[in-house]
Amino acid sequence: MNISILGIQDERFHRPLRLIGNLFFEECEVVLGEDAAADLKINFQLEQGTNIKAKAELTDKDGKKLSADFEKVFLPAESEKEKFKQVKNAVSHVYLTVLQDWTGITQKWGILTGVRPTKLLHRAMQHETPLHEAHQQLKDEYLITDEKIQLMQNIVDRQLAVVPDLYDLKNEVSIYIGIPFCPTKCAYCTFPAYAINGRQGSVNSFLGGLHYEMRKIGEWLKENDVKITTVYYGGGTPTSITAEEMDMLYEEMYESFPDVKNIREVTVEAGRPDTITPEKLEVLKKWNIDRISINPQSYIQETLKAIGRHHTVEETVDKFHLARNMGMNNINMDLIIGLPGEGVPEFSHTLDETEKLMPESLTVHTLSFKRASEMTKNKQKYKVSEREEIEKMMDMAEDWTNEHNYHPYYLYRQKNILGNLENVGYALPNQESIYNILIMEEQQTIIGLGCGASSKFIDPQSGKITHFANPKDPKSYNDSFEHYTNEKMKILNELFKKHESLAE
Repeated sequence: MNISILGIQDERFHRPLRLIGNLFFEECEVVLGEDAAADLKINFQLEQGTNIKAKAELTDKDGKKLSADFEKVFLPAESEKEKFKQVKNAVSHVYLTVLQDWTGITQKWGILTGVRPTKLLHRAMQHETPLHEAHQQLKDEYLITDEKIQLMQNIVDRQLAVVPDLYDLKNEVSIYIGIPFCPTKCAYCTFPAYAINGRQGSVNSFLGGLHYEMRKIGEWLKENDVKITTVYYGGGTPTSITAEEMDMLYEEMYESFPDVKNIREVTVEAGRPDTITPEKLEVLKKWNIDRISINPQSYIQETLKAIGRHHTVEETVDKFHLARNMGMNNINMDLIIGLPGEGVPEFSHTLDETEKLMPESLTVHTLSFKRASEMTKNKQKYKVSEREEIEKMMDMAEDWTNEHNYHPYYLYRQKNILGNLENVGYALPNQESIYNILIMEEQQTIIGLGCGASSKFIDPQSGKITHFANPKDPKSYNDSFEHYTNEKMKILNELFKKHESLAE
Protein backbone atom coordinates (compact mmCIF):
# COMPACT_ATOMS: atom_id res chain seq x y z
CA MET A 1 0.00 0.00 0.00
CA ASN A 2 1.45 3.35 -1.10
CA ILE A 3 0.15 6.54 0.54
CA SER A 4 0.89 9.98 -0.85
CA ILE A 5 0.80 12.77 1.78
CA LEU A 6 -0.02 16.26 0.53
CA GLY A 7 0.00 19.50 2.51
CA ILE A 8 2.81 18.38 4.84
CA GLN A 9 6.51 18.73 3.98
CA ASP A 10 8.06 18.49 7.45
CA GLU A 11 10.09 15.24 7.55
CA ARG A 12 9.36 14.86 11.27
CA PHE A 13 5.86 13.70 10.31
CA HIS A 14 7.09 10.87 8.10
CA ARG A 15 7.78 8.31 10.83
CA PRO A 16 4.53 8.76 12.84
CA LEU A 17 2.47 8.64 9.62
CA ARG A 18 4.30 5.50 8.48
CA LEU A 19 3.82 3.80 11.87
CA ILE A 20 0.08 4.46 11.81
CA GLY A 21 -0.10 3.29 8.19
CA ASN A 22 1.59 0.04 9.27
CA LEU A 23 -1.27 -0.60 11.70
CA PHE A 24 -3.59 -1.05 8.72
CA PHE A 25 -1.35 -2.40 5.95
CA GLU A 26 1.39 -5.02 6.25
CA GLU A 27 3.61 -3.28 3.71
CA CYS A 28 3.01 0.46 3.83
CA GLU A 29 5.03 3.12 2.01
CA VAL A 30 4.38 6.75 2.92
CA VAL A 31 5.66 9.54 0.66
CA LEU A 32 5.56 13.20 1.66
CA GLY A 33 4.56 14.81 -1.62
CA GLU A 34 2.85 13.91 -4.88
CA ASP A 35 3.12 10.26 -5.95
CA ALA A 36 1.22 9.42 -9.12
CA ALA A 37 1.38 5.68 -8.39
CA ALA A 38 -0.04 6.00 -4.85
CA ASP A 39 -3.02 3.85 -3.84
CA LEU A 40 -4.26 6.59 -1.53
CA LYS A 41 -3.75 10.34 -1.47
CA ILE A 42 -4.32 12.16 1.79
CA ASN A 43 -4.35 15.94 1.74
CA PHE A 44 -3.81 17.73 5.06
CA GLN A 45 -4.74 21.25 6.11
CA LEU A 46 -3.20 22.61 9.29
CA GLU A 47 -3.90 25.82 11.20
CA GLN A 48 -1.98 26.83 14.30
CA GLY A 49 -3.06 29.70 16.52
CA THR A 50 -4.60 29.58 19.96
CA ASN A 51 -6.15 26.32 18.66
CA ILE A 52 -4.72 23.53 16.52
CA LYS A 53 -6.99 22.69 13.60
CA ALA A 54 -6.28 19.65 11.44
CA LYS A 55 -8.21 18.34 8.46
CA ALA A 56 -7.46 15.28 6.31
CA GLU A 57 -9.12 14.39 3.02
CA LEU A 58 -8.52 10.90 1.63
CA THR A 59 -8.96 10.06 -2.05
CA ASP A 60 -8.53 6.51 -3.37
CA LYS A 61 -7.90 5.29 -6.91
CA ASP A 62 -11.64 4.93 -7.53
CA GLY A 63 -12.21 8.57 -6.65
CA LYS A 64 -13.88 7.81 -3.31
CA LYS A 65 -13.37 10.65 -0.83
CA LEU A 66 -13.44 10.67 2.97
CA SER A 67 -12.55 13.48 5.34
CA ALA A 68 -11.99 14.11 9.06
CA ASP A 69 -11.54 17.23 11.19
CA PHE A 70 -10.03 17.74 14.63
CA GLU A 71 -9.58 20.85 16.75
CA LYS A 72 -8.16 21.36 20.22
CA VAL A 73 -6.82 24.18 22.35
CA PHE A 74 -3.06 24.66 22.00
CA LEU A 75 -1.65 23.94 25.47
CA PRO A 76 1.29 26.08 26.67
CA ALA A 77 4.48 24.33 25.53
CA GLU A 78 7.84 24.78 27.20
CA SER A 79 9.80 23.50 24.22
CA GLU A 80 9.56 23.17 20.46
CA LYS A 81 9.46 19.40 20.93
CA GLU A 82 6.33 19.60 23.12
CA LYS A 83 4.68 21.99 20.68
CA PHE A 84 5.38 19.65 17.76
CA LYS A 85 3.98 16.70 19.74
CA GLN A 86 0.61 18.45 20.04
CA VAL A 87 0.54 19.18 16.30
CA LYS A 88 1.64 15.61 15.50
CA ASN A 89 -1.18 14.19 17.64
CA ALA A 90 -3.74 16.36 15.83
CA VAL A 91 -2.44 15.19 12.44
CA SER A 92 -2.41 11.56 13.64
CA HIS A 93 -6.00 11.94 14.85
CA VAL A 94 -7.45 12.88 11.45
CA TYR A 95 -5.10 10.51 9.60
CA LEU A 96 -6.19 7.52 11.71
CA THR A 97 -9.86 8.51 11.38
CA VAL A 98 -9.88 8.53 7.55
CA LEU A 99 -7.92 5.25 7.41
CA GLN A 100 -10.34 3.61 9.86
CA ASP A 101 -13.29 4.83 7.77
CA TRP A 102 -11.70 3.65 4.51
CA THR A 103 -10.61 0.20 5.76
CA GLY A 104 -13.45 -0.49 8.21
CA ILE A 105 -10.79 -1.47 10.80
CA THR A 106 -10.99 0.10 14.28
CA GLN A 107 -7.63 0.53 15.97
CA LYS A 108 -8.42 -0.10 19.64
CA TRP A 109 -5.28 1.72 20.76
CA GLY A 110 -6.13 4.73 18.61
CA ILE A 111 -3.18 6.84 17.52
CA LEU A 112 -0.83 5.28 20.07
CA THR A 113 2.13 3.43 18.59
CA GLY A 114 4.38 3.70 21.65
CA VAL A 115 5.42 1.01 24.08
CA ARG A 116 3.91 2.23 27.35
CA PRO A 117 0.31 3.47 27.10
CA THR A 118 -0.35 3.19 30.84
CA LYS A 119 2.12 6.03 31.45
CA LEU A 120 -0.58 8.41 30.18
CA LEU A 121 -2.91 7.39 33.00
CA HIS A 122 -0.17 7.49 35.62
CA ARG A 123 0.70 11.02 34.52
CA ALA A 124 -2.93 12.10 34.88
CA MET A 125 -3.14 10.54 38.34
CA GLN A 126 0.07 12.24 39.46
CA HIS A 127 -1.43 15.55 38.30
CA GLU A 128 -4.59 14.64 40.25
CA THR A 129 -6.76 14.84 37.13
CA PRO A 130 -10.23 13.40 37.87
CA LEU A 131 -10.46 9.93 36.36
CA HIS A 132 -13.51 10.66 34.22
CA GLU A 133 -11.62 13.58 32.66
CA ALA A 134 -8.51 11.47 32.09
CA HIS A 135 -10.56 8.72 30.44
CA GLN A 136 -12.40 11.21 28.23
CA GLN A 137 -9.09 12.70 27.09
CA LEU A 138 -7.78 9.25 26.16
CA LYS A 139 -10.94 8.68 24.15
CA ASP A 140 -11.24 12.08 22.49
CA GLU A 141 -7.63 12.98 21.80
CA TYR A 142 -6.00 9.58 21.34
CA LEU A 143 -9.05 7.68 19.99
CA ILE A 144 -8.47 4.78 22.42
CA THR A 145 -11.52 2.54 22.83
CA ASP A 146 -13.39 2.11 26.12
CA GLU A 147 -12.19 -1.51 26.29
CA LYS A 148 -8.50 -0.54 26.28
CA ILE A 149 -9.04 2.43 28.62
CA GLN A 150 -10.60 0.06 31.15
CA LEU A 151 -7.67 -2.35 30.75
CA MET A 152 -5.26 0.54 31.39
CA GLN A 153 -7.19 1.59 34.50
CA ASN A 154 -7.30 -1.96 35.87
CA ILE A 155 -3.54 -2.23 35.44
CA VAL A 156 -2.76 1.15 37.01
CA ASP A 157 -5.00 0.36 40.00
CA ARG A 158 -3.25 -2.98 40.45
CA GLN A 159 0.20 -1.41 40.25
CA LEU A 160 -0.61 1.16 42.92
CA ALA A 161 -2.01 -1.59 45.17
CA VAL A 162 1.20 -3.62 44.75
CA VAL A 163 3.58 -0.65 45.02
CA PRO A 164 1.71 2.07 46.97
CA ASP A 165 4.85 4.27 46.99
CA LEU A 166 5.39 3.91 43.22
CA TYR A 167 5.58 7.68 42.69
CA ASP A 168 8.10 8.08 45.54
CA LEU A 169 10.78 5.63 44.38
CA LYS A 170 12.78 8.14 42.32
CA ASN A 171 15.57 8.25 44.91
CA GLU A 172 16.10 4.49 44.74
CA VAL A 173 17.30 2.40 41.78
CA SER A 174 16.72 -1.05 40.38
CA ILE A 175 19.41 -3.22 38.79
CA TYR A 176 19.14 -5.23 35.57
CA ILE A 177 21.87 -7.83 35.03
CA GLY A 178 22.15 -9.19 31.49
CA ILE A 179 23.57 -12.67 30.81
CA PRO A 180 23.92 -12.83 27.00
CA PHE A 181 23.94 -16.60 26.50
CA CYS A 182 21.25 -19.14 25.52
CA PRO A 183 21.28 -22.80 24.48
CA THR A 184 20.06 -21.67 21.02
CA LYS A 185 18.62 -18.47 19.55
CA CYS A 186 14.83 -18.35 19.06
CA ALA A 187 13.60 -17.29 15.63
CA TYR A 188 11.62 -14.30 16.97
CA CYS A 189 14.36 -13.01 19.31
CA THR A 190 16.47 -9.86 18.99
CA PHE A 191 17.85 -9.79 22.53
CA PRO A 192 21.62 -10.12 23.00
CA ALA A 193 21.75 -13.91 23.08
CA TYR A 194 24.62 -16.09 21.92
CA ALA A 195 24.62 -19.89 21.75
CA ILE A 196 26.67 -20.90 24.78
CA ASN A 197 28.10 -24.17 23.42
CA GLY A 198 31.84 -23.84 22.75
CA ARG A 199 32.01 -20.30 24.15
CA GLN A 200 33.37 -21.00 27.63
CA GLY A 201 36.28 -18.60 27.11
CA SER A 202 33.86 -15.83 26.23
CA VAL A 203 31.70 -16.69 29.24
CA ASN A 204 34.66 -16.53 31.63
CA SER A 205 35.81 -13.16 30.28
CA PHE A 206 32.28 -11.80 30.35
CA LEU A 207 31.68 -12.85 33.94
CA GLY A 208 34.92 -11.14 35.00
CA GLY A 209 33.66 -7.88 33.52
CA LEU A 210 30.22 -8.32 35.07
CA HIS A 211 31.68 -8.87 38.55
CA TYR A 212 33.73 -5.69 38.09
CA GLU A 213 30.63 -3.70 37.15
CA MET A 214 28.70 -5.07 40.14
CA ARG A 215 31.52 -4.12 42.55
CA LYS A 216 31.97 -0.60 41.22
CA ILE A 217 28.27 0.23 40.99
CA GLY A 218 27.74 -1.32 44.42
CA GLU A 219 30.50 0.91 45.86
CA TRP A 220 28.88 3.97 44.34
CA LEU A 221 25.45 3.07 45.76
CA LYS A 222 26.89 2.49 49.24
CA GLU A 223 28.91 5.73 49.20
CA ASN A 224 25.89 7.74 48.12
CA ASP A 225 23.39 5.93 50.35
CA VAL A 226 21.16 4.93 47.43
CA LYS A 227 18.89 1.93 48.02
CA ILE A 228 18.08 -0.85 45.54
CA THR A 229 14.38 -1.63 45.05
CA THR A 230 14.66 -4.72 42.81
CA VAL A 231 17.27 -6.82 40.98
CA TYR A 232 16.43 -8.67 37.76
CA TYR A 233 18.68 -11.22 36.04
CA GLY A 234 17.71 -11.40 32.36
CA GLY A 235 19.37 -12.05 29.03
CA GLY A 236 19.76 -14.30 27.12
CA THR A 237 19.11 -16.97 29.71
CA PRO A 238 20.80 -16.38 33.09
CA THR A 239 20.65 -20.10 33.89
CA SER A 240 22.77 -20.92 30.81
CA ILE A 241 25.92 -20.51 32.89
CA THR A 242 27.04 -23.24 35.30
CA ALA A 243 25.79 -23.67 38.86
CA GLU A 244 29.26 -22.66 40.14
CA GLU A 245 29.22 -19.47 38.05
CA MET A 246 25.71 -18.65 39.29
CA ASP A 247 26.85 -19.19 42.87
CA MET A 248 29.76 -16.76 42.49
CA LEU A 249 27.50 -14.22 40.79
CA TYR A 250 24.94 -14.14 43.61
CA GLU A 251 27.73 -14.08 46.18
CA GLU A 252 29.06 -10.99 44.38
CA MET A 253 25.61 -9.43 44.60
CA TYR A 254 25.47 -9.95 48.37
CA GLU A 255 29.01 -8.63 48.87
CA SER A 256 28.82 -5.65 46.51
CA PHE A 257 25.27 -4.29 46.68
CA PRO A 258 23.95 -2.36 49.69
CA ASP A 259 21.46 -3.95 52.10
CA VAL A 260 20.63 -6.92 49.86
CA LYS A 261 18.41 -8.55 52.51
CA ASN A 262 15.99 -5.61 52.24
CA ILE A 263 15.81 -5.53 48.44
CA ARG A 264 12.09 -6.00 47.71
CA GLU A 265 12.52 -8.55 44.92
CA VAL A 266 15.21 -10.56 43.13
CA THR A 267 14.17 -12.35 39.93
CA VAL A 268 16.12 -14.79 37.76
CA GLU A 269 14.87 -15.72 34.30
CA ALA A 270 15.28 -19.46 33.88
CA GLY A 271 13.28 -19.12 30.71
CA ARG A 272 14.70 -22.09 28.84
CA PRO A 273 13.70 -25.34 30.59
CA ASP A 274 16.75 -27.08 29.07
CA THR A 275 19.04 -24.94 31.29
CA ILE A 276 17.42 -25.86 34.62
CA THR A 277 19.13 -28.44 36.83
CA PRO A 278 18.75 -29.47 40.48
CA GLU A 279 22.22 -28.00 41.15
CA LYS A 280 21.22 -24.58 39.79
CA LEU A 281 17.98 -24.58 41.77
CA GLU A 282 19.98 -25.38 44.92
CA VAL A 283 22.13 -22.31 44.24
CA LEU A 284 19.03 -20.14 43.90
CA LYS A 285 17.71 -21.50 47.22
CA LYS A 286 21.07 -20.86 48.89
CA TRP A 287 20.82 -17.15 48.04
CA ASN A 288 17.11 -16.83 48.91
CA ILE A 289 15.97 -16.38 45.31
CA ASP A 290 12.59 -18.01 44.66
CA ARG A 291 11.16 -15.86 41.87
CA ILE A 292 12.01 -17.35 38.46
CA SER A 293 10.61 -17.63 34.94
CA ILE A 294 10.15 -20.95 33.13
CA ASN A 295 8.85 -20.13 29.68
CA PRO A 296 6.98 -22.69 27.59
CA GLN A 297 5.90 -20.10 24.90
CA SER A 298 3.76 -22.93 23.49
CA TYR A 299 2.78 -26.50 24.41
CA ILE A 300 2.88 -27.63 20.76
CA GLN A 301 6.09 -29.56 20.01
CA GLU A 302 6.08 -28.72 16.29
CA THR A 303 5.95 -25.02 17.15
CA LEU A 304 8.93 -25.25 19.52
CA LYS A 305 10.94 -26.93 16.80
CA ALA A 306 9.92 -24.31 14.21
CA ILE A 307 10.99 -21.37 16.39
CA GLY A 308 14.33 -22.89 17.41
CA ARG A 309 13.62 -23.91 21.00
CA HIS A 310 15.43 -27.21 21.48
CA HIS A 311 13.49 -28.51 24.44
CA THR A 312 10.40 -30.66 24.66
CA VAL A 313 6.97 -29.85 26.05
CA GLU A 314 7.52 -32.62 28.61
CA GLU A 315 10.76 -30.97 29.70
CA THR A 316 8.92 -27.72 30.44
CA VAL A 317 6.41 -29.57 32.63
CA ASP A 318 9.09 -31.67 34.35
CA LYS A 319 11.29 -28.66 35.13
CA PHE A 320 8.31 -26.72 36.46
CA HIS A 321 7.54 -29.53 38.92
CA LEU A 322 11.23 -29.85 39.82
CA ALA A 323 11.44 -26.13 40.59
CA ARG A 324 8.22 -26.22 42.59
CA ASN A 325 9.35 -29.25 44.61
CA MET A 326 12.66 -27.52 45.34
CA GLY A 327 11.01 -24.48 46.87
CA MET A 328 10.52 -22.06 43.97
CA ASN A 329 7.19 -20.54 45.04
CA ASN A 330 6.86 -17.62 42.61
CA ILE A 331 7.15 -18.95 39.07
CA ASN A 332 6.30 -16.91 35.98
CA MET A 333 5.55 -18.48 32.59
CA ASP A 334 5.45 -16.76 29.18
CA LEU A 335 3.05 -17.67 26.38
CA ILE A 336 3.13 -16.22 22.86
CA ILE A 337 -0.02 -15.69 20.80
CA GLY A 338 0.33 -16.03 17.03
CA LEU A 339 3.39 -18.26 16.72
CA PRO A 340 3.84 -19.81 13.25
CA GLY A 341 1.26 -22.48 12.47
CA GLU A 342 -0.78 -21.77 15.60
CA GLY A 343 -4.40 -20.67 15.76
CA VAL A 344 -7.29 -20.93 18.20
CA PRO A 345 -7.14 -24.76 18.65
CA GLU A 346 -3.42 -24.74 19.41
CA PHE A 347 -3.65 -21.82 21.82
CA SER A 348 -6.63 -23.47 23.53
CA HIS A 349 -4.43 -26.54 24.10
CA THR A 350 -1.66 -24.34 25.53
CA LEU A 351 -4.11 -22.75 28.00
CA ASP A 352 -5.37 -26.22 29.01
CA GLU A 353 -1.79 -27.32 29.74
CA THR A 354 -1.11 -24.10 31.68
CA GLU A 355 -4.13 -24.87 33.86
CA LYS A 356 -2.44 -28.06 35.04
CA LEU A 357 0.51 -26.06 36.41
CA MET A 358 -1.03 -22.75 37.58
CA PRO A 359 2.12 -20.60 37.80
CA GLU A 360 1.95 -17.56 40.08
CA SER A 361 2.14 -15.21 37.09
CA LEU A 362 1.64 -15.48 33.36
CA THR A 363 2.83 -13.07 30.68
CA VAL A 364 0.85 -13.31 27.44
CA HIS A 365 2.82 -11.92 24.51
CA THR A 366 1.51 -11.22 21.04
CA LEU A 367 4.10 -12.17 18.43
CA SER A 368 6.00 -9.18 17.10
CA PHE A 369 8.04 -9.26 13.89
CA LYS A 370 11.17 -7.59 15.24
CA ARG A 371 13.31 -6.09 12.52
CA ALA A 372 16.52 -8.03 13.21
CA SER A 373 14.96 -11.41 14.02
CA GLU A 374 15.42 -14.50 11.87
CA MET A 375 11.65 -14.75 11.61
CA THR A 376 11.34 -11.28 10.09
CA LYS A 377 14.20 -11.87 7.65
CA ASN A 378 12.47 -15.05 6.40
CA LYS A 379 8.78 -14.19 6.74
CA GLN A 380 7.79 -16.51 3.91
CA LYS A 381 8.88 -19.50 6.06
CA TYR A 382 6.65 -18.56 8.98
CA LYS A 383 2.89 -18.57 8.37
CA VAL A 384 1.02 -16.69 11.08
CA SER A 385 -2.67 -16.16 11.79
CA GLU A 386 -4.83 -13.33 10.49
CA ARG A 387 -5.84 -10.37 12.66
CA GLU A 388 -9.28 -11.79 13.56
CA GLU A 389 -7.86 -15.05 14.87
CA ILE A 390 -5.12 -13.21 16.79
CA GLU A 391 -7.81 -11.10 18.50
CA LYS A 392 -9.79 -14.25 19.36
CA MET A 393 -6.72 -15.74 21.02
CA MET A 394 -6.14 -12.57 23.05
CA ASP A 395 -9.79 -12.69 24.14
CA MET A 396 -9.30 -16.32 25.15
CA ALA A 397 -6.30 -15.33 27.28
CA GLU A 398 -8.29 -12.55 28.97
CA ASP A 399 -11.20 -14.89 29.71
CA TRP A 400 -8.93 -17.68 30.96
CA THR A 401 -6.94 -15.44 33.30
CA ASN A 402 -10.12 -13.86 34.65
CA GLU A 403 -11.68 -17.26 35.34
CA HIS A 404 -8.57 -18.40 37.21
CA ASN A 405 -8.18 -15.28 39.38
CA TYR A 406 -5.20 -13.78 37.54
CA HIS A 407 -5.23 -9.98 37.30
CA PRO A 408 -3.49 -7.83 34.67
CA TYR A 409 -0.74 -5.76 36.29
CA TYR A 410 1.56 -4.54 33.51
CA LEU A 411 1.31 -3.98 29.80
CA TYR A 412 3.53 -2.99 26.93
CA ARG A 413 3.30 -2.83 23.18
CA GLN A 414 5.80 -3.32 20.36
CA LYS A 415 6.25 -2.18 16.80
CA ASN A 416 4.97 -4.68 14.20
CA ILE A 417 2.94 -6.53 16.81
CA LEU A 418 0.32 -8.84 15.32
CA GLY A 419 -3.21 -7.40 15.32
CA ASN A 420 -1.92 -4.12 16.82
CA LEU A 421 -2.51 -5.71 20.23
CA GLU A 422 -0.35 -5.81 23.36
CA ASN A 423 1.65 -7.92 25.80
CA VAL A 424 0.02 -8.28 29.21
CA GLY A 425 1.40 -9.58 32.47
CA TYR A 426 -1.14 -11.33 34.71
CA ALA A 427 -0.59 -12.49 38.28
CA LEU A 428 -2.38 -14.17 41.12
CA PRO A 429 -2.96 -11.79 44.07
CA ASN A 430 0.29 -10.62 45.73
CA GLN A 431 2.51 -12.40 43.18
CA GLU A 432 3.16 -9.47 40.82
CA SER A 433 6.68 -8.56 39.70
CA ILE A 434 7.66 -5.16 41.09
CA TYR A 435 10.52 -4.93 38.56
CA ASN A 436 8.11 -5.34 35.64
CA ILE A 437 6.01 -2.47 36.99
CA LEU A 438 9.04 -0.22 37.46
CA ILE A 439 10.56 -0.89 34.02
CA MET A 440 7.26 -0.26 32.25
CA GLU A 441 6.14 2.85 34.10
CA GLU A 442 9.60 4.49 34.16
CA GLN A 443 9.29 5.76 37.71
CA GLN A 444 12.92 5.22 38.72
CA THR A 445 16.44 4.74 37.37
CA ILE A 446 17.29 1.20 36.28
CA ILE A 447 21.02 0.49 35.98
CA GLY A 448 21.91 -2.14 33.39
CA LEU A 449 24.97 -4.29 34.05
CA GLY A 450 26.38 -6.91 31.71
CA CYS A 451 26.57 -7.51 27.99
CA GLY A 452 23.82 -5.74 26.03
CA ALA A 453 22.26 -4.35 29.21
CA SER A 454 20.51 -1.01 28.79
CA SER A 455 20.40 1.58 31.55
CA LYS A 456 17.58 4.06 31.89
CA PHE A 457 18.55 7.02 34.05
CA ILE A 458 15.58 9.08 35.24
CA ASP A 459 16.15 12.56 36.66
CA PRO A 460 14.44 12.50 40.09
CA GLN A 461 13.44 16.14 39.65
CA SER A 462 12.32 16.55 36.03
CA GLY A 463 11.63 12.93 35.04
CA LYS A 464 13.88 13.35 31.97
CA ILE A 465 15.15 9.98 30.72
CA THR A 466 18.73 9.31 29.62
CA HIS A 467 19.39 6.00 27.85
CA PHE A 468 22.77 4.27 28.00
CA ALA A 469 23.63 0.83 26.63
CA ASN A 470 26.52 -1.58 27.12
CA PRO A 471 27.94 -3.29 24.00
CA LYS A 472 25.83 -6.19 22.72
CA ASP A 473 28.55 -8.68 21.82
CA PRO A 474 30.74 -10.32 24.47
CA LYS A 475 34.08 -9.37 22.85
CA SER A 476 33.28 -5.65 22.71
CA TYR A 477 31.95 -5.83 26.26
CA ASN A 478 35.08 -7.62 27.50
CA ASP A 479 37.29 -4.98 25.87
CA SER A 480 35.47 -1.99 27.35
CA PHE A 481 33.48 -2.81 30.51
CA GLU A 482 35.64 -0.49 32.67
CA HIS A 483 34.91 2.46 30.37
CA TYR A 484 31.16 1.79 30.34
CA THR A 485 31.08 1.40 34.11
CA ASN A 486 32.79 4.77 34.56
CA GLU A 487 30.38 6.42 32.14
CA LYS A 488 27.41 5.12 34.11
CA MET A 489 28.85 6.44 37.35
CA LYS A 490 29.33 9.88 35.77
CA ILE A 491 25.64 9.96 34.85
CA LEU A 492 24.65 8.79 38.34
CA ASN A 493 26.79 11.54 39.90
CA GLU A 494 25.11 14.19 37.79
CA LEU A 495 21.60 12.94 38.53
CA PHE A 496 21.82 12.32 42.24
CA LYS A 497 24.17 15.20 43.17
CA LYS A 498 21.92 17.61 41.28
CA HIS A 499 18.90 16.25 43.11
CA GLU A 500 20.63 16.61 46.49
CA SER A 501 21.50 20.25 45.81
CA LEU A 502 17.92 21.01 44.80
CA ALA A 503 16.62 19.27 47.93
CA GLU A 504 18.87 21.49 50.10
